Amino acid sequence: MTTNTKKRLASLDALRGFDMMWILGGQSIFAALFVLTGWQGWKAFEAHTEHSAWHGFTAYDLIFPLFIFLSGVAMGLSPKRIDHLPLSERLPIYQKAVKRFFLLCLLGILYNHGWGTGIPADLEEIRYASVLGRIAFAWLFCALLVWHLSLRNVAIVGVSILICYWIILCFIPVPSGSAGDLTPNGTWNAWIDQNLLPGIRYQNRPVDPEGLLSNFPAIVNAIAGVFAGQLIASSNLRGEWRTAAWLCISGLVALILGWGWDYVFPVNKELWTSSFVLVTVGWSAILLSIFYVLVDILPGTRISYPFIIIGANSIIIYLASSLINWNYMRDSLFGGIIRSFPESWQPLLFVLTLLFVQLLILHWLYKRKLFISV
Repeated sequence: MTTNTKKRLASLDALRGFDMMWILGGQSIFAALFVLTGWQGWKAFEAHTEHSAWHGFTAYDLIFPLFIFLSGVAMGLSPKRIDHLPLSERLPIYQKAVKRFFLLCLLGILYNHGWGTGIPADLEEIRYASVLGRIAFAWLFCALLVWHLSLRNVAIVGVSILICYWIILCFIPVPSGSAGDLTPNGTWNAWIDQNLLPGIRYQNRPVDPEGLLSNFPAIVNAIAGVFAGQLIASSNLRGEWRTAAWLCISGLVALILGWGWDYVFPVNKELWTSSFVLVTVGWSAILLSIFYVLVDILPGTRISYPFIIIGANSIIIYLASSLINWNYMRDSLFGGIIRSFPESWQPLLFVLTLLFVQLLILHWLYKRKLFISV
């Protein structure tokens, strides 16, 4: 890991932090508000803090693809072609990218077997597929495309991936199965994960949510982020407000295309279907446009500060959510005080103080300009 002190795009960190907040404990806030107020509307919000069972979409389904999209945005802010360089100059760049890929994969395995479990000694009992592994895969392949192709050709590759993935899942028969069977047991994803994915699958499901085949459409989330980053990087040519408008309009177009495709290729996070990619890219672009306006165009950095400090060290706090018992730390500091409040207030106070403890550490890192990246 390295310490990065270069100037950062505030809205990028803020949106990444907003995204991560829901993993760190924010997803419990609606249930806590329901206990406090009894308002049934909080139940509707709470339903969006869980993943879709299969087909469909909830706000919680956006967390992971948004993170991949933002990794592409960071790349798109300063894309570079290296294919014209001699191999001797390209080789260190390739080596650094591959090292980053394997480090993220290893950290993903560590996260999978984090607090209270431990990595098994038996290699066949390890879960190798992971959120960080998918981020690494999408980032690496997207980077290779950006380094070697024009942006026009990168876009063509992205569209081709989505179309090919649709053809494979809907029109090519699975061995001993049929074409177009999008049930948990009937897809190409299930067949590949059961026959080719080493180790164990998540909760022993037929399809691992971070399985092998669904890594490929995730590349397109990063590719879309590259184009969003390019749009922001060239905002001096068209103006910041127009840039924000283009981001929002592009997001709306992606949403329309994604939900239109849903009729024949359902939106599904576990399969990471092509329609799911478009829907998540759409919401990612819309959220980026909102944060770009609130944080980078308008003077809203102070209000967004909690999100910025989460986003600036998102990888380290994500790992800590698996490796550190935050509840124990929170209860040690605030447990007695919280339990002195009425019972209806306690769930909300437990959520808020959990986030507060994490923010204290992130604030300390941010003020010392310690940005831990991989």
